[in-house]
Amino acid sequence: MYKKGKILGDVVKQKDCIPGHIATGLLCLATSLWTYWGFGEMFYEGWWGAWTNRLPYLVPTFICWIFAFLALTWPRLGGWIILAIGGGFTAWRWILQARLGGLSFAWVLGWIPISLIFVLIGGLFILEGIYRRKRHSTSWLPPRQWWRRNLRYLVVYIPSLLTAAGVTALFAPLIASRFDDNRHHDVRTIAGNGVALIWAPAGPGWSAGVGPSQQAGELLPDANLSWNEIAFYGLPPVGFGDKPGFGDRDATTLDMQTTGLCRYLSADGRTLRTAPQDIWRMPTVDEIVRSLVRAGENAGCSWDGHSSSADCDRQPNKDTPLWDPDASPIYYYSGEEYDESSAWYVPYTGGGMYGGVIGAQSKSGGNSRHGFRCVREP
Repeated sequence: MYKKGKILGDVVKQKDCIPGHIATGLLCLATSLWTYWGFGEMFYEGWWGAWTNRLPYLVPTFICWIFAFLALTWPRLGGWIILAIGGGFTAWRWILQARLGGLSFAWVLGWIPISLIFVLIGGLFILEGIYRRKRHSTSWLPPRQWWRRNLRYLVVYIPSLLTAAGVTALFAPLIASRFDDNRHHDVRTIAGNGVALIWAPAGPGWSAGVGPSQQAGELLPDANLSWNEIAFYGLPPVGFGDKPGFGDRDATTLDMQTTGLCRYLSADGRTLRTAPQDIWRMPTVDEIVRSLVRAGENAGCSWDGHSSSADCDRQPNKDTPLWDPDASPIYYYSGEEYDESSAWYVPYTGGGMYGGVIGAQSKSGGNSRHGFRCVREP
């Protein structure tokens, strides 16, 4: 720092700059983490359908960039904004997690770097604003070099941009090589790697698409069905909706086998019947893993029965004939339960470096990323 005629000395203490330095470093960390999450999730689960599906994943990154500009330019104003919004978001997220029954010490520790840290950042920038005003009141002059004057911006934005570029470079080959033979509505056979199965066409037996021939007035299942809803389909009254007497318990693997939706699927896979047909069924975890594909061919994957990722000859992709690249599901439910309250699912990646794990989802919770597809033997 410079002053006309002399160094500021003890008028402006170096310690006055410490809050701003720490806040800038933490903001760099938080912004880079949200950039990593946003771009990674956009490529991993948001790359389907219209381009507008991808934009929501970048919102946290853009918000962090706006926060950074405000805080670095007007630290007190930006600090209060970050403190208020960061604190509100943290409280909302923790309350939501508590309602879902998943609030734990480990979960809180995992969220501190991307949520609660903004409360600390906001407070530090408020202090920086106070100290910056003090420095300016003592005839302080900014550094002469452009890079030194704007170093705080470079510290925050360059790592974030490099993170975005790195994630894009990682996923670009996977996205560019995605295989689509435009036969999304067909019955498909996937054979090899010790398993041969016929997979249901688009319709009630596959949550990825709309079947061309449904019974009049019949509700078509979508990717938001929970594992319980799939397993309890055949309970009276047959179909979707409330099942009197079963609202207080989760389905089991036996329920999936006896009253599961796939059991009621017609031979052509296009229609749900009111009586069991016993042609189709839900696949096992091992069958889904061994049927994962790359470039339209079997990827040669196997699973040891407990790991979070499969061992594959080639990196699986969200390709036909197993997946619909233009549909939202990136996980398939298996017909097997993990424990009393959750069931196994498999991601299109098989787990590993590109994201997703072979894991468990609550039986009662459904979302657009978790789909299902019925199978039968040739």
